[in-house]
Amino acid sequence: MTLLVPAPESVGVQPPAVGDASPRPGLIARLSAEALGTLIVVVAGLGVPLFTIPQSNPLPAALAAGLALTAAMLAVGYVSGGHFNPAVTIGNVIAGRIRLAAAAAYIGAQLVGAALGAVALFGVLRTVPTINDSTGAFATVAAGFGEHSIIQVPMAGVLLVEVLGTALLVAVFLATTASRNPARAAAPFAVGLTTAMLLQLGQALGNVPFNPARATASAIFSGPDALGQLWLFWVAPVVGAAIAGLAFRGFAQGAQTAKTTDPAGAAFTPAESNDADLAGSDLDDFDAADLDDAELTGARLTGARRCGAADDADKGAPAGRSGKAKAAAAENDEARSFFDRNGGK
Repeated sequence: MTLLVPAPESVGVQPPAVGDASPRPGLIARLSAEALGTLIVVVAGLGVPLFTIPQSNPLPAALAAGLALTAAMLAVGYVSGGHFNPAVTIGNVIAGRIRLAAAAAYIGAQLVGAALGAVALFGVLRTVPTINDSTGAFATVAAGFGEHSIIQVPMAGVLLVEVLGTALLVAVFLATTASRNPARAAAPFAVGLTTAMLLQLGQALGNVPFNPARATASAIFSGPDALGQLWLFWVAPVVGAAIAGLAFRGFAQGAQTAKTTDPAGAAFTPAESNDADLAGSDLDDFDAADLDDAELTGARLTGARRCGAADDADKGAPAGRSGKAKAAAAENDEARSFFDRNGGK
C-alpha cells in the first residue's frame, strides 16, 4: 500500500494555485472559510477570558487565542488563505496579493463570523444564573482606552501599541506565507505564536486585540462606551497593516530588481527570478489577462510561469522564458545581425 504525503506547499495557508490539478475554491467557499475561521478566533479569544476562573484555568487567555488561530489556519486556511482578520486582509491588498473587491468581501465575511461568535458567547453568558449583568460581564473583554483600560492607558498609548502590534503581526503573516519562504508550511504556527505574544501585551493595556473583527465582536454587547471607542481599534490596525504591506511590497520589488538585473545591467532569465510571493494567494480567479491590469509587485504567478513554459515549449523556445525575455532576445539577435552587416561600424 502506498502512503500519499502532501507536498509542503499544500500545507498551511496556501490555496491551490492556478494550473494545479485541484480546482481553485470558489469565492463562496473562501468567504465561508473566512467566516468560520474568524468565528473560531472570536469564540476562543473572547470566551476563554470571559469564563476564566483563575484557580481552574492554567492556560492563559492569550495563548488560547493564539492556538485557536493556528488551528483555524490549519483547518481552513488552505481554502481562503487564512486571514481571519481585516488588518491581515488589508495588508495583503497593499502588498498586491488580493484584489480590492475580494478583500472587501473577505472583511464582510470576517465580520459575520465575529458577530456570530459574539452572539453565541452572549447567549451562553445569559444562561449563567450567577451573572445578573450580562452586558457588564461582556464589557470586561471589550477593547478600550482611558478609563476603560485596565491600567488607565490613554488613547495615544493604546493607539501606538495597536499600530505597532498590528504591523508586526501582518509582517509575520506576509513573510511566512511568501512563496520564496521555505518554511511557509509553518506559517500557522508563526502567526499564532505572534498573536499570543501580542495579546499578552494587549490584555495588560486594555484588551487590545490587533484584530478589528474581534474588537467589533467584543463591543457589540458591551454597551455604548465600548462602541464609542471602537473607531480606534479599526483606524490603528489599518495604519499598522498599511505600514507592513508597503514595507513588504518594497522588499519584494527590491528582490525583483536584484534578481533580474546584474551590476552590468544584463537581464537574467525569468527562471532565475522568483518575484511572485503569490502562489496560493487570495486573488480571485487570477489569469494571464490580469497581469496587464494588476502589477502585483511585478510578479508572475507560479501557474503563469508554468503556462509560459508550456507556450515556449510549443514554439521551440527554451522552457520558462517569458514573452518579454523572448522579445529582448529577438532584439539582441537583430542588433548582432546589424553589426555583422555593417562591419561593427
